[in-house]
Amino acid sequence: MLKAVLFDMDGVIVDTEPLHRKAYFKMFSDVQIHVDEALYASFTGQSTINICKRLVNHFNLSYSPEYLVKLKRQHFKYLFENDTDLALIEGVLELIKDYHTNGLRLVVASSASMPNINRIFERFDLDQYFMGKFSGADLEQSKPHPEIFIKAAEYTGYTKKECVVIEDSTNGFKAAKSAGIYCIGFKSPHSSGQDHSLADVLITSYESITTSLLQKLIDSN
Repeated sequence: MLKAVLFDMDGVIVDTEPLHRKAYFKMFSDVQIHVDEALYASFTGQSTINICKRLVNHFNLSYSPEYLVKLKRQHFKYLFENDTDLALIEGVLELIKDYHTNGLRLVVASSASMPNINRIFERFDLDQYFMGKFSGADLEQSKPHPEIFIKAAEYTGYTKKECVVIEDSTNGFKAAKSAGIYCIGFKSPHSSGQDHSLADVLITSYESITTSLLQKLIDSN
């Protein structure tokens, strides 16, 4: 029986990808590196610090990963406060309200930093619906490691079999499956280049996973 839903944030709850992309490419320009689309797509679902560690190794940079993180977050903070390209994913607020009304426990489990998670939750008044928030940046391992979903599931007080994950990235799908949790893959406009076959089921609209429909979906698989 479904008891809890673990949400990724970027690309699942809020459309921050355009802002993150702008911030990353401004940082790439700052340190004079060229990141192609294939390499950038491989970053999806990973924490900023792990991405920056990869960049330092890949490009043999003299800068520290922490310095790259600082640059990227400065750009993101400015864009968050000034860029108009920021909105909740279509239909997600209605879905969150539906789950909350039907007694499901909701937790966000995102690779984003906690300050960024909090900024989003404050801007869109989401704290009232969620019992907890987990940031991969605060954990030992980043997605595709399952640590974040294991901890988020434990936090709900329910078993992994009573939880589902909603994700949009290859790394997120891998993390959910490694954690042993049923994974719903959301194919968003910004999830190109991701291996959606890794999810248990793929959706393109949140109307297909309301509380009653989601339970039926899980029962049929």
